[in-house]
Amino acid sequence: MKKVIPALLAFALISSCKNESKPEPIIVNYPVTAKVDTVDTYFGTEVKDPYRWLEDDRSPETEAWVKEQNKTTFGYLEHIPFRNDLKNRLEKLWNYEKLGSPFKKGDYTYFMKNDGLQNQYVVYRAKADEKPEVFLDPNTFSEDGTTSLANLSFTKDGSLAAYLISEGGSDWRKAIILNTETKEIVEDTLIDIKFSGLSWKGNEGFYYSSYDKPKGSELSAKTDQHKVYYHKLGTPQKEDELIFGGTSLEKHRYIGANVTEDNKYLLISASVSTSGNKLFIQNLEDPNGLLIPMVEDTDSDNYVIDNIGSKLYIVTNRNAPNKKIVTVDAANPEAKNWIDFIPETENVLSPNTGGGYFFTEYMVDAFRK
Repeated sequence: MKKVIPALLAFALISSCKNESKPEPIIVNYPVTAKVDTVDTYFGTEVKDPYRWLEDDRSPETEAWVKEQNKTTFGYLEHIPFRNDLKNRLEKLWNYEKLGSPFKKGDYTYFMKNDGLQNQYVVYRAKADEKPEVFLDPNTFSEDGTTSLANLSFTKDGSLAAYLISEGGSDWRKAIILNTETKEIVEDTLIDIKFSGLSWKGNEGFYYSSYDKPKGSELSAKTDQHKVYYHKLGTPQKEDELIFGGTSLEKHRYIGANVTEDNKYLLISASVSTSGNKLFIQNLEDPNGLLIPMVEDTDSDNYVIDNIGSKLYIVTNRNAPNKKIVTVDAANPEAKNWIDFIPETENVLSPNTGGGYFFTEYMVDAFRK
């Protein structure tokens, strides 16, 4: 009997499979994409580009092509028989409360929370042992849910906050400033901000980055001249001061501005690609202070991780592929004056700070230690 049972089971399974009706195949009729005779000559070699016309994302022809592609895609997806089962299973797996790390600003402790299936995390806050309250709910920013929270930055005393919103997934952002105690908007919304954080200078204003607004398509315009601006509260955006960038002689794709925690220094990082950056510093306590170059080439990655007074701590891979931390005085911050604080090792360094300490994590044989 022990040898017969598996055979009987196998026969039963095969028979059952044969009796089951097979689902009808989904036939996909792909739309034809037109080809045009576009040829460029590079160094004597002809290069054909038959789909060049699709680069004009505002043309009626491209719009019609996108609609046909969407029609084909969703026509296929909607006929997958197990699609709803898969959706229900994923919802069940994702439907649990999720909490972000808390952080303190002024008298409040803030944290991010998602009840389960909310499209976006909600920002909560609480005083001491009081019940948490909603501070910002991005799910209410727009009726169709396509406006999201892209960045949130507080002043050091927590009395003011500025946050960026993205509408419809756009990289172009708007900045809204709040009185945190009343949660009231305190001035006009700033517009046309792109690839930027928000860094406060005391309670006076903040730094942000952007490009010139493109003429025509926002999707195909070049982003090779990033700029840093300073917005002073109570003034119109058109009066914002250009701090760095915008010269035709030296183009930077990405420029970021950051104020040290003690509000003493402005730090600016400028890059021409996703790797390597120049680094500049300005003493904000000096009314006549200028931006001083710390690193004037893009051959290495460098950033200030902390400072104690005028002593800067810099993470760098300059002449140290596995990274190290160096120190330098802000009055003479050039790379030639850097002194090793945590030297490079045979393992890649990933440092952090907290509570007045440096925490060093190393990658050892693909494991972090």
